[in-house]
Amino acid sequence: MLKNRLEERLEDFKKAFKKLKESTDLKVENDIVIDGVIQRFEFTFEQSWKLMKLYLEYEGIEEAKSPRSTIRAAFKYGIIEDGDAWISMMIDRNKTSHVYDENTAIEIYNSIKSNHVNLLEKMLNKIEELL
Repeated sequence: MLKNRLEERLEDFKKAFKKLKESTDLKVENDIVIDGVIQRFEFTFEQSWKLMKLYLEYEGIEEAKSPRSTIRAAFKYGIIEDGDAWISMMIDRNKTSHVYDENTAIEIYNSIKSNHVNLLEKMLNKIEELL
C-alpha cells in the first residue's frame, strides 16, 4: 500500500518537475512568465518534500514531519546532498507565499533557474535510483 502511494507521489512529482523545467526555458518577456515559473516552483517544492517524507516513511524513518524536518532527514539519510541549499530553497518557497515585490520575484526566479531546478532534479534521480 505504501509502495503504491510512493509510486503515485513520484509520478506526480515528475509531472510537476517537468512543467517547472519547461517553464524555466521560456523567454522572459513580461512578469507573467516569472509569476508562472514561481507558481510552478511553489507546487513542485511542495511535491518534493512530500515525496521525500513518504520515501522516508517507506524506509521506516518517522522523524520527517514538516518541510524543514524532512529536509534534515533526507540529508541525514543521503537522499539529498546539500541540506543548506535545500533549506535556502525552502526559504525562497516561503517568501513567495508571504511577501511579493518585483525585486524579490526576480531574485527567486533567478535562484529557481540557476540552482533550485538542479537540486530538485538530483533528488528525483536519487529517489528513482533508490526505488
